[in-house]
Amino acid sequence: MQTKGFIKVITVALILICAFYLSFSFVANHYETKGEEQAMAMAHISSPDMSNDTYKRAYNDYMSKIAKQKVWLGYYTFQQVREKQLGLGLDLKGGMNVTLQISVPDILKALANPASQNKNFNQAIAYVENNRTAQDEYVKSFCNKLQQLDGATYKDHLYQLFRNVQKVKDNPNANANQIESYLTDEVNSMVDNSYKVLRTRIDKFGVVAPNIQKLQSTGRILLELPGIKEPERVKKLLQGTANLEFYETYKWSEISGQFNDMVQAADNGESPVAAKTDSTAKGDSTMTAKAKPAAAKSKVKFGQLLQMYGRGDYCVVGVAAAKDTMAINKVIKEYGSRFLPTDLKLLWTVKADKMLGDRFGLIAIKTGPQGKAQMNGDVVTQAQSEYEQLKGQVVTMKMNDEGARQWSRLTGANVNRQVAVVLDDQVYSYPNVNGQIDGGNTEISGNFTVEEANDLANVLQSGKMVARVNIASESVIGPSLGQESINKGMISFVVALVLLMIMMISVYGLKAGNIANLGLILNLFFTFGILASFQSVLTLPGIAGIVLSLGMAVDANVLIFERCKEELRNGKNLKAAIKDGYSNAFSAIFDGNLTSIITGVILAYLGTGPIRGFAITLIIGICCSFFTAVFATRLVLENFVNKNRFGFGTMTFTTNWAKNWMQNTKFDFIGSRKKVGVVVAAVVVVVIALFATLGLSLGIDFSGGRNYVVQFSHPVSTTEIQEQLTPLLGTNGSTVSVITIDNNTKVRVSTNYKIASNDSTVDNEIMKKLYQGMKPQLGNMTYDQFSVSDETQGVVSQDVVGPAIASDMAWGATWAVILSIIAMGLYILLRFRNVAFSLGAMAAVALTAFIVIGSFTLHGLFPFSMEIDQTFIAAILTVIGYQINDTVVVFDRVREYRRLFPKQDEKLRFNNALNSTLSRTMMTSLSTLLVLLVIFFLGGESIRAFNFAMILGVVIGTFCSLFVASPIAYLLVGKKNKGLDAAAK
Repeated sequence: MQTKGFIKVITVALILICAFYLSFSFVANHYETKGEEQAMAMAHISSPDMSNDTYKRAYNDYMSKIAKQKVWLGYYTFQQVREKQLGLGLDLKGGMNVTLQISVPDILKALANPASQNKNFNQAIAYVENNRTAQDEYVKSFCNKLQQLDGATYKDHLYQLFRNVQKVKDNPNANANQIESYLTDEVNSMVDNSYKVLRTRIDKFGVVAPNIQKLQSTGRILLELPGIKEPERVKKLLQGTANLEFYETYKWSEISGQFNDMVQAADNGESPVAAKTDSTAKGDSTMTAKAKPAAAKSKVKFGQLLQMYGRGDYCVVGVAAAKDTMAINKVIKEYGSRFLPTDLKLLWTVKADKMLGDRFGLIAIKTGPQGKAQMNGDVVTQAQSEYEQLKGQVVTMKMNDEGARQWSRLTGANVNRQVAVVLDDQVYSYPNVNGQIDGGNTEISGNFTVEEANDLANVLQSGKMVARVNIASESVIGPSLGQESINKGMISFVVALVLLMIMMISVYGLKAGNIANLGLILNLFFTFGILASFQSVLTLPGIAGIVLSLGMAVDANVLIFERCKEELRNGKNLKAAIKDGYSNAFSAIFDGNLTSIITGVILAYLGTGPIRGFAITLIIGICCSFFTAVFATRLVLENFVNKNRFGFGTMTFTTNWAKNWMQNTKFDFIGSRKKVGVVVAAVVVVVIALFATLGLSLGIDFSGGRNYVVQFSHPVSTTEIQEQLTPLLGTNGSTVSVITIDNNTKVRVSTNYKIASNDSTVDNEIMKKLYQGMKPQLGNMTYDQFSVSDETQGVVSQDVVGPAIASDMAWGATWAVILSIIAMGLYILLRFRNVAFSLGAMAAVALTAFIVIGSFTLHGLFPFSMEIDQTFIAAILTVIGYQINDTVVVFDRVREYRRLFPKQDEKLRFNNALNSTLSRTMMTSLSTLLVLLVIFFLGGESIRAFNFAMILGVVIGTFCSLFVASPIAYLLVGKKNKGLDAAAK
């Protein structure tokens, strides 16, 4: 190896860099443990408990105190150390995963000139809202539909609609295609703005190591928020548009007469439509039209729902309980236009007020021209939460110069009256103005908690959202479930590593085995170090990717050691055997690793969340294993052999019991192709029959729905629970299923009940139905304990995937598998320059994937979930990369034999290649199976289906590599293969 010095420098540099970045994790853990110890001492408890107010306050105080202190290398503050540590994902730490859908219809409506919005505009908006999800297609689809509706007037209408868009203003002669392009740019810009606003809100919320990604061309934003324990608070923060407005108000004395008339009319069942007059031809007399009969009277009077507050100079019209506000709103909507002033708008307070008897207040808002506010919140430049002795938590605001002038005019015109501060159509406060306020400073008070005041200041400071934000999918995981995943993941990790090391020593001897084990340890060190340097988040699938990369890393050592043994058997001395062994194995190792990386890249590009984490760790692990096996371990091995240290000068790369294992085999793989073909055809027919009769069970990733994992304190019956939940959640075409996971004290409930609804109350409705249905098994557990707030019992995790995002995931998964198979075929064609090898490899890969997918039609026969979801697709793609790795090694040996034995019979050449690589094929399969079986039995429920698919894939893939890929390539190559001759030169 001519580059020994360079490899030494690279290895030392990698060790130092990885040690540097991993050090942040150790330092962060040290101070976090110290904070926990101090908080436990303050709270007089023996274990961390964030539900304990004293512990929580003490822990947060300690973290805030040291946040700006330099705690590492005299340079890095604790906050910087936490940001640079190797973070834990949601499945390991607990937290919240949310995919937000930015409402493109809202953006188009905001961009459009209100005067030009007509029936055609509304129909076009409705059409694309129901038929498109990608933002780059949305504008195009909208314009196409509008053109169909407008006909010849389309161009003029489009211009009139969007003439206020700046680019359209700058180019008044723009054609329809140009205006469409301008709109697309504007929509993309506004989605970018929404992303920045959300990013600011999350950063100020205080989440450690959040992951916020804008999903290109979809109008969606992915947020992964580790450690979140208040999901409802987060959802409220994310979905608030921050539309801040300042209104004048009406005094009760100014509207009491009209309001009381409205109440009386509603309670008497009068028509909400005002009586009409009609002049007849006979004189000037008038006839009063007969009022339409009102709808059936409610048993509860409007005046009973809304209790009048009635203070002459006060803007509070009345008070009501939260459950009655919707009914009151309905009556006001029906009767308000008949009785109330046109510039009166009635809005509820944001929360129940103690001053109003712990009820919500109905505030009389006085609007300006065209129903607008007298002043909006765009002028606010700074907002922060503060504590005042008399008022408690308040939010203070500073305004720019224009805002200061507006605020001065507004307060000056309303001395001794109240001004309402309204955010997203909810009244936060309505202070009395004692005098004109100059300087642009004001405050919002409203009996806030510390969290509410901080969130309000956060929303105001981060800015206004340009469009509505809907939650397309969400996942909430309790930290206790995360800790369980960590324990199982680490156990499987350690056991797999130890067994792999024992296996390498048993097969290749103490010396060679430990060289391979050194490579494994370096591989792990480099993988974790690189992940830390990228500030990546480690997830449970990520741990699976690392453990799996260990199994695949063994493959490189197996290839090298098997070649070294061959060279020794051919009579070469040890130094020459090592040199030629590494050299001859290089091309097969390179090809095999690159095909796996191609699969990982496709996964990383098309996957989301945990799947991307799996792909990234797999790619990094493969790159590290290639470097350590091909370069780093060779340095150590050659150094020991050259200097005969520790007896390495007499090593044989084998042990007595493994010496003759799979050596000098004479299997006729090519000759058995017809019998194998019959077996394969029969299996394909059976799998097709299974698809037709049983079908696949789609997980919520692809079907849409909700999953809830519920922990009980005792064994439960899934059949009994399903019978109790079906009447509640299995109505009107909805489905509900209950399965056991991990053990018979934990179940997972899946349902698509109201999955298409955007109503924010659906989540609470389903949670209450779950509690109601499971009450017989819950004993004395309260609803609060049942919800996610208690991490040791009740609901410990929940997932929601909307139908639109499920459809996108299904298409993405399908394309991922197709593109992966095509990419493998193209790579084989590029490397071997013969289509026969590409077709053989693609056929074997497609057959393996088909059989593995078909085996999942047997759902219900195994004691674990066998659903088709993103994790399953990750397994299929990994199997594809793994099997190609096997196939490439055989094809590489065929190419080598073609160069060495150009006149050898083609059938003999293929059989010799298969037999000579058989020991490597079986060793790699066994080592990978060893790792997979350890993960399957010890790694936890959440990745059990993934491992089952991988186990099947390794077994079936090994068979297809030997009995499908090579025979098909042999048949297509023929006796006169010019392409192979060219490749061998």
